[in-house]
Amino acid sequence: MQRHSAKLLSPDGSPLLWIGVNYWSRTGGPLMWRHYDAAVVDEELRTMRDHGITLTRSFLYWPDFMPEENSLDQAMLERYDDFLERHAALGMHTVPTFLVGHMSGQNWDPAWRDGRDVFADASFVAQQEWYVRETTARWKDHPAVAGWLLTNEMPIYADWPSRGIGTLDAATVTAWAKTLVGAVRSAGATQPVSIGDGAWGVETSGADNGFRVRDLAPLVDFHGPHVYNMETDAVRQHLGAAFVCELLDIGGKPVILEEFGLTSDYVSEENAAHYYRQILHNSLLAGATGWIAWNNTDYDALEDQEPYSHHPFEMHFGITDSEGRPKEQLREVKRFTEVLRRTDAARLHRPPARTAIVVSSFLERMYPFTQADDRTSVAVNTRQAYVAAREADLGVGLAREADGLPDDCALYLLPSAKQLTAPGWTRLRALAESGATVYASYFAGEHAHQRGAWWPKLDETFGVRKQLRYGLADPIEGDELRMVFRRDFGGIAEGEELVFPVEGTENSRSYLPVEADGAEVVATDEHGRPALLVRRTGEGAFVLCTYPVEHMAARTPRVNPEPTWRLYAALAAEAGAAPEVSTADPRVMTARMEHEDGRGYVWFVSQHDAPLTARPVLTGGAASARLIGLDGADLREFELPPFGVVVAEMAP
Repeated sequence: MQRHSAKLLSPDGSPLLWIGVNYWSRTGGPLMWRHYDAAVVDEELRTMRDHGITLTRSFLYWPDFMPEENSLDQAMLERYDDFLERHAALGMHTVPTFLVGHMSGQNWDPAWRDGRDVFADASFVAQQEWYVRETTARWKDHPAVAGWLLTNEMPIYADWPSRGIGTLDAATVTAWAKTLVGAVRSAGATQPVSIGDGAWGVETSGADNGFRVRDLAPLVDFHGPHVYNMETDAVRQHLGAAFVCELLDIGGKPVILEEFGLTSDYVSEENAAHYYRQILHNSLLAGATGWIAWNNTDYDALEDQEPYSHHPFEMHFGITDSEGRPKEQLREVKRFTEVLRRTDAARLHRPPARTAIVVSSFLERMYPFTQADDRTSVAVNTRQAYVAAREADLGVGLAREADGLPDDCALYLLPSAKQLTAPGWTRLRALAESGATVYASYFAGEHAHQRGAWWPKLDETFGVRKQLRYGLADPIEGDELRMVFRRDFGGIAEGEELVFPVEGTENSRSYLPVEADGAEVVATDEHGRPALLVRRTGEGAFVLCTYPVEHMAARTPRVNPEPTWRLYAALAAEAGAAPEVSTADPRVMTARMEHEDGRGYVWFVSQHDAPLTARPVLTGGAASARLIGLDGADLREFELPPFGVVVAEMAP
């Protein structure tokens, strides 16, 4: 399965990586253009450049730049002219963002809006179109302009109580976006353009806010996720942005992590650096090819100014402090850019995946008479499966049912999926007949509406006789599932026991009672009931787990690593999809990247809060390779610092 790592291109056609920062000067935050200080701007830009950042995302604060209809403020335009010149003088670039709009916990209306609908009022849309076209025309030929963004988080600006979920009409939003992208192009601009909405659409979240990624993909040149997830588990937190980047393999467009970051009010500087390191490297390994941190500086001098007066934590998202001194987060960005330079990362790509996690089309499709929980459950359960697959070093890809499942994987994982379409199941049966291993774990859903797995021909597919009773769930007793293996399976020995956490609602905390009818019972629970069964079919096999192990882990705080990674590693070994580079420790995640000239690199990413020793295992085509660190060290065995990253070249 091909995995995305598409890149933006420079004017000469060479691949680009954007290393950037969202920028407001410390002289004013969103009001910086009123208090523009060229010397401070120059100092701030130089600090960024000296730490490897060559791009800013800048903002045309809408109430200031367009004080009246059909009118632009000349003083603001001239200050932005100077801003561009200072970028050019330093060899830097910027991405202007037009409609601001929403920013840092507050919405900012131009005085003349008069309550008009952002997307549907023709006169208000016409004013936005004029504004975008006029400002684009002014700067379209400036060498410092790298691209364009229409907005900043428009779903919040349009309807902040709902964040657009269930209130914004997708067709109207798409028509509005087409109009504004058309304004950029009609002005003669050729740089890449995107929306700036955060890519929070139903395709990544399961919640429909009207900004549907599939509908907008034909209009844009890159997807720009904004990721500020809060979690109950450190590994899920560290892989949260990476998972979103994986899900944005839509339309073949590059993925630019347009916003990520944290406030120093929430975290120590040491842990802030750990977080930055994890987000940067894991998103690179998930296909991202650009990073724009939020944001460049702190704003201690602006505590009396909105939004900082009522959202004081927003003052401290900077990667420098309010005096311009670098924080450890900025030094972490610098270290990341050094890795990118030494690996020539602009010409790296991810090798094809032999294992695919099937993403149910119920994540994004509004099938009639289904519940919103059905979509969000897909997102949550699939993300936990992604964590387990990364812990097993599988180099997994996400295969969307809505796009048609690829036919070139050895292993397909269907993790705690209540719903798949009937044609989707037919496709999986054909893949198994052709030689693939297809794994599925039972999941009844989190609510009681049509509770149960919507799996047609469950018995025939998996070689079992289900013992379910209509309308009733079979609850899991106790807080642990003890899965005992009755024969060797992959790397799991006969008699070995895996212990899984049990969590969920009164509906989802349930199992599938079955009797084997053609399938082999590979593992049982502590009561002797079948827990894992294998049915051979054609050249391949179906594997049934009668417990929703991914869902239970997804709903458990501080759970990772949990034993699903062992199960996935064993499935991969049985399917002939075992990784060629791995470690036996799930706290060390490995991932491979390949250079277009044939060189190979391996990332080792620690998920442990103390130093640990990594001992790579090389098999298959990698068995004869040596791992050489970017500093030239032999890496047959090496130490990883807390939440650390080591990158190695695979040498003959």
